[in-house]
Amino acid sequence: MALTGIQIFKLLPKTNCKECGVPTCLAFAMNLASGKAELDSCPYVSDEARAQLAEASAPPIRPVVVGQGVRKATTGGETVMFRHEKTFFNPTMFAGTITSDTDAAEVEAKMKAWNALQYERVGLNLRPELVALKDVNGDSVAFAALAKQIAETSEFNLILMSDDVAAIEAAVATSAFKRPLIYAATEANADELGKIALDNDLPLAVKADSIDGIIALTDKLTGMGLKDLVIDSGSRELKQALEDQVAIRRAALKDTNRSLGFPTIVFASEMASNSDMEALVAGMFVSKYAGIVVLSSLETEVIFPLLLERLNIFTDPQRPMTVTEGIYPIGNPDDNSPVLVTTNFALTYFIVSGEIEASKVPAWLLIKDAEGLSVLTAWAAGKFGGDDVGMFVKKCGIMDKVKHQELVIPGYAAAIAGDVEEELSGWKITVGPRESAHLAGFLKARV
Repeated sequence: MALTGIQIFKLLPKTNCKECGVPTCLAFAMNLASGKAELDSCPYVSDEARAQLAEASAPPIRPVVVGQGVRKATTGGETVMFRHEKTFFNPTMFAGTITSDTDAAEVEAKMKAWNALQYERVGLNLRPELVALKDVNGDSVAFAALAKQIAETSEFNLILMSDDVAAIEAAVATSAFKRPLIYAATEANADELGKIALDNDLPLAVKADSIDGIIALTDKLTGMGLKDLVIDSGSRELKQALEDQVAIRRAALKDTNRSLGFPTIVFASEMASNSDMEALVAGMFVSKYAGIVVLSSLETEVIFPLLLERLNIFTDPQRPMTVTEGIYPIGNPDDNSPVLVTTNFALTYFIVSGEIEASKVPAWLLIKDAEGLSVLTAWAAGKFGGDDVGMFVKKCGIMDKVKHQELVIPGYAAAIAGDVEEELSGWKITVGPRESAHLAGFLKARV
């Protein structure tokens, strides 16, 4: 049972050292009790107290690591129902399905095609993580062989899906080094699959036809010593599946029901009749509240928008993505190349830098810290004013790199041009286009 803030406070060192980021140990205890802090933030808590506090400091939804290597990922660990309350932490994982009757050569071709589904966005590499290998013919030898092939020859991690305990055991023997997720323990096979998962330290999915059935299974498996569980509520009807996701999340967060405090898996592939509807279903469960979404396949037109949605949903809404303030040379500029300035909002930087690259005009791009705000927002908030921009240009070092005195400012910040000129005596301030899409043409016209 979770401890109250006062109970936690009694176990803390009470030094009020402030190293945890809050003024007092009491404040830290209250944050710990409400899930807003982690126990590791306190450097002086004793081992004895740490053991007693482990239950209270654990996230209400257990973080579960799936896989190994570059596509290893964590699901679960969430602390809020809605991202604006704090943030969502561990992005939904995506899996494409391969059946056990697929020819090895076809699997190799699919792995090559799926591996190419990687997209650069605001400096991040967006890609799916999993292959759901589904046993469809009861051939444990073929199932294990394909698990071995995928594990050894691709970056992808695995979900091993079979109703046959022998097939699961055989596939685990060939792919355990990639820490696959075993799917799925039911009332009929929980003992056997639980033992396989426990012996190999693997995450295990549980499946039942009701919430009560899920609770019975998770209680049984945790009683065996398993901790890394993933829940499938069993519903393949869209409305009921959504209700189940919300009910499980609410029970874990609001009612501190540890029996439901695990991430979930949803099979969008079994809830839609075509790829368009499958993408819509998957998109819904990215935000409500699937830890893993299984698709029938991985195709660009489906996975790319889902990856973008995931990026948006799992970006901290209270902390914009930023790039470091400084000078960014684009296209090997020299001392005659134009100088442009904008804010450090990551999306602004990558869009503007991309347009400059597309223009084929080498340029110096100055990135000013505006607390991660876009140009118009930063100007309205007083964080991209003429005086500030002028001072930044003086101190950033660009004057040592160019022999001209012209600065291009964003069109949305045209109002600051006069103040920048006053701060940068002798400089010509040119107002650039309002839309980044016009930037390439603007630069080409100046050559």
